[in-house]
Amino acid sequence: MTPTFDPDPAQSHFERLAARFVEHRPKLAPTDQAQAAVAIVLRLQASPDVLLMQRSERAGDRWSGQVSLPGGHVDPGDRDVHACAIRETHEELGLDLETHARPIGRLDAIQARARGGLLPMWITPIVFVQEAPVDLVLNHEAAASFRLPFDAVLSGSLDADFPYDRGDATFQLPSWRFEGRTIWGLTHRILSGLIDLTGEELASNGEPPRLA
Repeated sequence: MTPTFDPDPAQSHFERLAARFVEHRPKLAPTDQAQAAVAIVLRLQASPDVLLMQRSERAGDRWSGQVSLPGGHVDPGDRDVHACAIRETHEELGLDLETHARPIGRLDAIQARARGGLLPMWITPIVFVQEAPVDLVLNHEAAASFRLPFDAVLSGSLDADFPYDRGDATFQLPSWRFEGRTIWGLTHRILSGLIDLTGEELASNGEPPRLA
């Protein structure tokens, strides 16, 4: 039997991940409510990871200080949620997804929540695979950025309960704790949806070139 040889493990990994989205029909946001988008920026290296940011402490920001994906409201100048995710990622983290990444698909639109209640706004997660290294430049909305490794998430070693105090009651919500940060709420829900769809392809996979 002749052994097979994959000359480009990174490309092969991308194609397998992209195949997970071929049959996926994401739930779209209703057009009569406010729209927002976030970018799920993956790196398909020996141990795949996702780019996250720690939001700055800001008055008036419902998610002030929390860990989030880059993103925000769709502006009148954005042609669609895809364009919004690209613009917001460049504004917040200095990463140009048009030149440094490839889009791979989208997840179900999710209705936003704050303080335990639903908001009249829907968030569409757009998935990208980063293909070139870049030095991030954070704006005033981002206090820090970091990469969350999926191996650690999938192992269960980061699982923790997050006590959410709503005033009238305290709820234990699922979360991941990584390097002193807690990933919970909307970000946890979105990434859990990504894992449900593509989980096997987010585990360690070969040795493609590592991005800086």
